[in-house]
Amino acid sequence: MNYSTENDYRNDNENLQNEEFEETPLYAAILTYLSYTILCVFGWLRDFLRDSNIEKKRGAVDPNATLGFVPLYQSYESFYTRNMYTRVRDIFNRPIASVPGAQFELTERVSDDYNWTYRYTGKTISAINLGSYNYLGFAEKSGTCATDAINALKTFGVGNCNTRIELGTQRYHVELEELVANFLHVESSIVFGMGFATNALNLPAVASKGDLILSDEMNHVSLILGMRLSGATYQTFAHNDMKDLEAKLRAAIVHGHLRTQRPWKKIIIVVEGVYSMEGSICRLPELIELKKKYKAYLYMDEAHSIGAMGKHGRGVVDYFGVDARDVDILMGTFTKSFGSAGGYIAGKKSLIDHIRVNSHAHTYASSMSAPVVQQIMSSLRLLKCPEGQKRICQLADNTRYFRQKLVDMGFIVFGNKNSPVVPMLIYMPARVTRFNREMLRRGIAVVTVGFPATKLLDARVRFCISAAHTRQMLDTALMAIDEIGTDISLRYSTRHKSRRLREL
Repeated sequence: MNYSTENDYRNDNENLQNEEFEETPLYAAILTYLSYTILCVFGWLRDFLRDSNIEKKRGAVDPNATLGFVPLYQSYESFYTRNMYTRVRDIFNRPIASVPGAQFELTERVSDDYNWTYRYTGKTISAINLGSYNYLGFAEKSGTCATDAINALKTFGVGNCNTRIELGTQRYHVELEELVANFLHVESSIVFGMGFATNALNLPAVASKGDLILSDEMNHVSLILGMRLSGATYQTFAHNDMKDLEAKLRAAIVHGHLRTQRPWKKIIIVVEGVYSMEGSICRLPELIELKKKYKAYLYMDEAHSIGAMGKHGRGVVDYFGVDARDVDILMGTFTKSFGSAGGYIAGKKSLIDHIRVNSHAHTYASSMSAPVVQQIMSSLRLLKCPEGQKRICQLADNTRYFRQKLVDMGFIVFGNKNSPVVPMLIYMPARVTRFNREMLRRGIAVVTVGFPATKLLDARVRFCISAAHTRQMLDTALMAIDEIGTDISLRYSTRHKSRRLREL
């Protein structure tokens, strides 16, 4: 990018990083705390009635305990599961019966024992899919990618029955790694069969005892697990707060190890490109500036941004127009934008050579199957063609359209205006359940998330936008959100005027 003045650069950078995180209204916070208090009180009351053999309905009792097995859950977790989660379990873990495209089929299920178990009716429910990470619409059962995957299956079969370091490396693994490195404009890359394990088992290969990891407080659990397994010391900094990060970097360099005061062997900053629960984007230009200033390393997880962000789909690096070589360790997954499975680490050849020898994910895991690899390669090649560019542009257009309509209607929406992850705050547990059920009743499948997956006051619905969504699908969803939002009073925003969709 060429800028005539420093102000032009600053203004453009601020526009790319334009994010919104509206404070929880006081009345919503009070009602949410009150809701959980009432649920707990009634839960304790029902436990007392069960123990006294007054309550005859045993649906909220863990059936394993009555059979003499160790209870599935312990202490408060058991209480929460019995009296809260189980009552609304029908809105979670819904099985699907088709390709997770823009429109898909859900398996219909009913419960006869208050959601402890389910039976399937043999029917399916057709719904618009606003929950899958199918950002570029490559999750298809027909078309170029599907045909190539089928042909790869016919040629190479399903599995390789071995690890990469023994007899599990096929030529398509090498081809994929070369393709990924070329796509990301880095020296080398290595691929793995599972996205979660790419973080959890590779962080221990690059960090160890005597190292310090500075982690964004909103990082994914796979990163957190990887940090714990590494044996390194780790600290969190406030989400996307560069001042807090710099303060911790300074303190780490000045004071060294907490107990010995010796200098850290190395400091690694760990962030995500797009945060999967917040819809926010990391401040990459500032992160690069800080890591260079304090001689730290930068590890960036692009699971939700690779393919979905940037003019060419190369993720947050592409989005900000920075040099990929300024990010020491690039991580991403193939499970979202590419409609496949697995993950990758990319960077300097010396880094990748080190990981090939030291990563448990490479040494002990079975290698990726041919159709999975071919799906990735075909979608990567399509991104360089007009069809791929069309998908990238369509996703960006759908994202801005859907997000802006929600904001204009007076809903509280978190994150960056260009993020395909669109969290809308609901707060109260009863409204989370009602919203999910009402949306499905109108033929729209969504993912709602509440405590303990979020903080007590941050229950939300998380929409995932796809290039495969048509404007009609998005309008249908917006009309449903408008109706339900009015019926159960979800327009919490104090920054934006509450309006109905027809008024926009």
